Amino acid sequence: MTATSSVDSEAGPSSKHEERKVLAGTLVGTTIEWYDFFIFAQLTATLLSPLFLAPLNASNPGLAQILSFALIGISFLFRPLGAIVAGHLGDRLGRKAMLVFTLIMMGAATALIGMLPTYAQIGVWAPVLLILLRVIQGFSAGGEWGGAALMAVEHAPKSKRGLFGAYPQIGVPVGMILATGLLYFLNTTMSKEDFAAWGWRVPFLLSIVLIVVGYLIRRAVAESPVFKEMQERKEKSKAPLGELIRKHKKAVLYSTMIFIGNNAAGYLLIAFFISYATKSLKMPVAQILLATTLASFGWLIFTLIGGWLSDKIGRVKTFLIGYGIVFAWMIPMFALIDTKNILLYGVALFVLTIGLGLSYGPMSAMYAEMFPANVRYSGISIGYAFGAILGGAFAATIAEVLLQGTGWTGSIGIYIMILCVISAAGVLLAGETKGRPLGVSSHH
Repeated sequence: MTATSSVDSEAGPSSKHEERKVLAGTLVGTTIEWYDFFIFAQLTATLLSPLFLAPLNASNPGLAQILSFALIGISFLFRPLGAIVAGHLGDRLGRKAMLVFTLIMMGAATALIGMLPTYAQIGVWAPVLLILLRVIQGFSAGGEWGGAALMAVEHAPKSKRGLFGAYPQIGVPVGMILATGLLYFLNTTMSKEDFAAWGWRVPFLLSIVLIVVGYLIRRAVAESPVFKEMQERKEKSKAPLGELIRKHKKAVLYSTMIFIGNNAAGYLLIAFFISYATKSLKMPVAQILLATTLASFGWLIFTLIGGWLSDKIGRVKTFLIGYGIVFAWMIPMFALIDTKNILLYGVALFVLTIGLGLSYGPMSAMYAEMFPANVRYSGISIGYAFGAILGGAFAATIAEVLLQGTGWTGSIGIYIMILCVISAAGVLLAGETKGRPLGVSSHH
């Protein structure tokens, strides 16, 4: 067999029109996934404990806050299961089928959260049903990312994999902008009482509109050329998971390590800062939501730059620059946040997004290049899911515990700095992957 395949050609396998459809399809899906996720995370910071954990919130608000942050974490625990199922099916049935399936599942769970009765209405069943829907969200998020990342990277010309792979990544800041922007709008146009009574349901229900749009765009996207090539050669892995565990343990470990620091720092931005600024520092909610929305634009821009830069100077250098910035910024960032000055708060968040973007943009391409085609969907999904559990799942919870235990925000900074070192080690152990062939027969 030849060392390269049509998939690895410089031109890329598809027309400009097809490329645009692929990039739109991968971006739309991850945007919707993350919009759903962030609406939940941000309402957790401000509203969910009084609505769903009413008795506890009345008797011990600090514990209620820790528990409602843990509700964010619960869904992460089901991501590996989603990654295993979607990865297995994605390696056998195709990238496209799984993308449509995970999108519909996530959207349905989100819309149903918007219809849930509260504790006051059905007692203990309210948090139980909420946890169940969170589990479904986590399961679908576990399968979603891998498919989107592979659709983008496997359709890309060889010299633009980093840039193409950054498109599903920017679904995170775009979802964040939509979620935070909408909450800002609702917070400034409704009374607090109306928002707590019914307004909080609106963002969840709006998810239905996004799903329809996403479904139509995704249905139009062609199957990944690498998967088509696998079908032609009948090289589908009979049991992607078994082979992955036998032959690619190190790649799974390194991909897990690479994501931990970025994901934990990201979840401070997504969930913890909003709660800390509004509750502990007593800053106005609307201002904080606006600052978070603006910072998300930085995250978007620097994620794209991160993907593009990794095509120029390599994945490893780009990651290390990103993690270096997050590491160096941690203590100064908390010092700025603690001034309670909204402008300095905005600067603190924006500089963080430079490092976040540079350590997130190259990820899809690097992950795809770390695994051979027949176990690639399983490999990258599982690495990503475990990285998310060890990174972001309980980052807001741990931050809250550290804050209540030490009374010093710098302790949270040190926790993130340690995770950045672990991630940088993962990047160095994995080594440079840029330009590795992605075709079926071409992988070592």
